[in-house]
Amino acid sequence: MSFSEIEVRSLNDNFFTKIGEEWMLITTGSKEKFNTMTASWGGVGVLWGSDVTFTFIRQSRYTLELMKEQPYYSLSFFNGAKQKEMGFCGSCSGRDTDKFAKTGLTPAFAQIKYNGEVIDVPYVEEASLVIICKKIYRQTMTPDCFIDKSILAKQYSSNDFHDVFVGRIKKVLKKD
Repeated sequence: MSFSEIEVRSLNDNFFTKIGEEWMLITTGSKEKFNTMTASWGGVGVLWGSDVTFTFIRQSRYTLELMKEQPYYSLSFFNGAKQKEMGFCGSCSGRDTDKFAKTGLTPAFAQIKYNGEVIDVPYVEEASLVIICKKIYRQTMTPDCFIDKSILAKQYSSNDFHDVFVGRIKKVLKKD
């Protein structure tokens, strides 16, 4: 099966289910050096007049290093499949483990024009839906910004805060 590019506004998926229950893989990097990680937090919406995604990556994650270096990232969704593989990708660091080799997942690359050049944005071939995003905003969460301080004790007792990324949706690929 191959992918077809579709219009973002034609999506009718429930992203509360897709992200919160089925999870997604956030993948970034270059063709030479890339990584993926599992996420169950995030969102899809509209901000600053653009269709966007919101992703959250902890300071300790190797994916954050690559995300800071690259202008694009992808979100791969699997319709509830690949939970074992996604569990591995969320519990093991890509600094010292090739997650694709260990899980049998296949890296693929979408070509995007960026600053007059074509670059390759990594995603996961086995996905049923892929959203390719261009970073437009990043901010590190800080304790003083939390209005509900109970979240700090529950989610950030080790002070491993997330960086929040807003990405403009540039391409949506759906499995045929």
